[in-house]
Amino acid sequence: MTELKDRIIETSLRLFESHGFHGVTVNQIVSESGTSKGGFYHHFQSKDELLYVIHDYFISYVLTKAKEADSSSKKPTEKLQKIIQSFVKVFHLYKPHISVFYQESMYLKPEYTEEIKKKRDSYKNLIFKCLEEGREAGEFRPEVPVDITGMTILGMVNWTYKWYQPGGEKTIDEIGSIFVDLILNSLLTDSAKQKKEYQKFFLKSGLAEDKL
Repeated sequence: MTELKDRIIETSLRLFESHGFHGVTVNQIVSESGTSKGGFYHHFQSKDELLYVIHDYFISYVLTKAKEADSSSKKPTEKLQKIIQSFVKVFHLYKPHISVFYQESMYLKPEYTEEIKKKRDSYKNLIFKCLEEGREAGEFRPEVPVDITGMTILGMVNWTYKWYQPGGEKTIDEIGSIFVDLILNSLLTDSAKQKKEYQKFFLKSGLAEDKL
């Protein structure tokens, strides 16, 4: 990515947050970012594509991290912990992107909406896969439905963008550990909670052993 593309995105985020998607013109973005229309259209076909790219930044981040967790960890519990931690962290790394997207996503054209849906479905399916693997391995409770659990995780963590503030009482990593605590303690079977490897795992995550 070029410095100019970064500058255009950062400028548009600030303008969209203040004035809304339809309240900002390409001319304003060009002027505020110190570029030209040629510079803008070299990187983006339209303002609509710019909004799509803003979303693509953060969905690509969490999708890449989830794929890395899926390929690098054998234990479903460890996979889910990594997925949740990276999912929470995205609200620190890309908070302006996420806020603007949820505020303005209704204005996306159908072709961009479809591309976004594909990546979101891929991410959702990785979480579902991890939950199913956890049930099959005897780590996660078999009576808890995979689809409802997966959608609950997505809904609970996604809401972070509404209340998270950088520089607050808890760091983003501490908040991630709290989510891990809440989710895994509700999912793990009683026998899995008694295993030393999981007690060490929770301690490594910064969670107290007596919570198990």
